[in-house]
Amino acid sequence: MAYKISDACVACGTCLPECPVEAISEGDIYVIDPEKCIDCGACAAVCPVSAISPA
Repeated sequence: MAYKISDACVACGTCLPECPVEAISEGDIYVIDPEKCIDCGACAAVCPVSAISPA
């Protein structure tokens, strides 16, 4: 199950370099591509506003 970024995202960019498969896309609110996500949780572990969780 892929992780998902909620609308609590502040687009700080902290999660971007943590993703080992480059599944996160930048934007007003960042988005995780569920096809690429390997469910490692590295992004959720570093999110300062807890906007990332398992979908």
